[in-house]
Amino acid sequence: MSDSLKSAPLGRIRNIGIIAHIDAGKTTTSERILYYSGKEHRMGEVHDGSAVMDYMQDEQERGITITSAATTFYWREHQVNLIDTPGHVDFTAEVERSLRVLDGAVLVFCGVGGVEAQSETVWHQAERYHVPCLAFINKLDRAGAGVEHVLDDMRKRLGANPLLVQIPVGLEDKFVGVIDLVEMKQYTFDEESLGETVIESEIPAGLLADAEVARAHLLETVVEADDVLMEKYLAEEELTPDEIRSCIRALTLSRKVVPVLCGSSLRNKGVQPLLDAVVYFLPSPKDVPPMVGHDPKDENTKIECQPLRKEPLAALAFKVIEDDHGALTFIRVYSGEIKEGERVIVAHSGRKERASRLHRMHANHRTREELIGPGEIVAVTGFKFATTGDTICAEGRLVELEPPKFPATVISMAIEPRTNDAREKLMDVLAKLCREDPTFRYKTDDETGQLVVSGMGELHLDIIRTRITRDYKVEANTGTPRVTYRESIAGRGRGTGVYEQTIGGRNHYAEVTVEIEPCADCAEPVAKNRTNALQIPEQYVPIVENAVVSGCMSGPLGGYPLIHLKATVVDGKTRENDASELAFAAAAENALRQAVEQAGASLMEPVMAFEVTTPEEYLGGIIHDMNGRRAEIGEIGNRGLLRLVRGKVPLAEMFGYATAVRGLSTGRASFTMEPCAYVAVPRRKFAEILGYDPAQAAGIM
Repeated sequence: MSDSLKSAPLGRIRNIGIIAHIDAGKTTTSERILYYSGKEHRMGEVHDGSAVMDYMQDEQERGITITSAATTFYWREHQVNLIDTPGHVDFTAEVERSLRVLDGAVLVFCGVGGVEAQSETVWHQAERYHVPCLAFINKLDRAGAGVEHVLDDMRKRLGANPLLVQIPVGLEDKFVGVIDLVEMKQYTFDEESLGETVIESEIPAGLLADAEVARAHLLETVVEADDVLMEKYLAEEELTPDEIRSCIRALTLSRKVVPVLCGSSLRNKGVQPLLDAVVYFLPSPKDVPPMVGHDPKDENTKIECQPLRKEPLAALAFKVIEDDHGALTFIRVYSGEIKEGERVIVAHSGRKERASRLHRMHANHRTREELIGPGEIVAVTGFKFATTGDTICAEGRLVELEPPKFPATVISMAIEPRTNDAREKLMDVLAKLCREDPTFRYKTDDETGQLVVSGMGELHLDIIRTRITRDYKVEANTGTPRVTYRESIAGRGRGTGVYEQTIGGRNHYAEVTVEIEPCADCAEPVAKNRTNALQIPEQYVPIVENAVVSGCMSGPLGGYPLIHLKATVVDGKTRENDASELAFAAAAENALRQAVEQAGASLMEPVMAFEVTTPEEYLGGIIHDMNGRRAEIGEIGNRGLLRLVRGKVPLAEMFGYATAVRGLSTGRASFTMEPCAYVAVPRRKFAEILGYDPAQAAGIM
């Protein structure tokens, strides 16, 4: 029997994420939200490993969020489906797939650090999916905290239009609460009840002038959203709080403003007004445009998925967790309903799945549900084939929704089982991890026969290593992490490949011509055909295109995958009765090799955008060290009382930098970095990377 919770009407649902730079206070904010909403009866803390949303052992031990965790709670008669996301750049894929299915987000900033490196990344991810945001300036109790520099950072670094709806009452150790500029009331938070009791009072005389100036700016901004209220405002008539909130909501949903709230989650101040703002300003599933997908067989045939129960089912699988009981697949339902036990279709493959059970999640705890409708985020057990990015639909209407996009891996390491008996188990575990994590890859190196795993950074691979050996109990040895290089082409090229063989008494013959050109926007190789110029039989055209893309998996310099390449199949032919998939695939790969040889290949390395924050006295040493790492220093500025260095640096030069920067600053500097781009490797580095002389490499270039 189900112990399901009653779903709220669609207009009273909020699907939100908590997103931020690492250590800005996302998980602490989430824990306070769960406490004040009554979802939890005690406050979990990150520092002592008791945070409900950080339920993995690695998260509790390291004090950081590694995987996104979902929960549902209720506030002011609204159902809020919340996802707490990681802040570390190695796990940015968790933010990407969460934002793909969310309707709104709370962007948490540190009141001291302001807009930090990962803050920019998550902001641009929200922009990409048109997700309206609130901002919460956290940690205003800390030394050096303030509001104005954070607002300035938001304007300059994010291009955002921040709108203060609160101002703080005091700062640093004098921070006690907030002034609400809509209600023009002061709110402080009773310490004996751990902030649960919110004390409303009139604004003190000493703060009234500042509050009136801030409110005037608020009103000047928001009335632009409503002509009627503009006239009322110009006539100096009083606007009601509901009218003001209505304008703020309209501007937020159109992403014209980002409402900004203040607080200190650790000190239990400001969280309940933040929850009010989630309800007031962020969208329900009814407020966002209907999701539009396409026919799996024809990308040009668009299909609109209205958030109605009577519509056919359309849901996006955005996360998969593998455990001892099988796969737990997280889905966002965009239209229609899904019932426990129902059979559904994976759109792109046409495979049938059975939704054995539906679960509403609270971190790693499950509540059974029997029926889920549009606007909901739940987890399903029973799916065997669905992976991240798959669309789940009803049999009567197949539709494919846009999947989340993930960056390429930048770092790899060798891994080998300690015994032959453990190899099969290791391969099974790697397959499970790969299904869970779209930024984790594994393969067997063709030359060395080594098993190689790839990820987003040293921490990512360290977590993978720990999960394999401790969680899955596979005895394995791992090598030192190393950079994942890529190859590209220097110019245009053209090649014609011919395949002619007799196999088993049957002739196989095909000829294919391919042209290639550099494509900066193509992170992965793209292969198209000129339909009107082809003599290739129609059924073999997809075979040729797929063979060209497959051929790009190994470049001529070091066998690294080719990127930034666009290929066009311009011609081809065969003989009557000699056409075959084998012939056309082999001819296409031969044509690609010739085209790459003519175009000339270049070796590419991942470059990272970095930020180092340091006291003034260590600035010179840190810059000198960065210059020795082939870094390009882009900016040297201030962050409060500290100095800030930003720039770009090859990943190959940054292994072990966490230890180096501690040594350079006696532990007082900190740094972050994230993948930025792939750029050509200097020729002097060829021998070191490829194992042959640079002059020899120059002949290949």
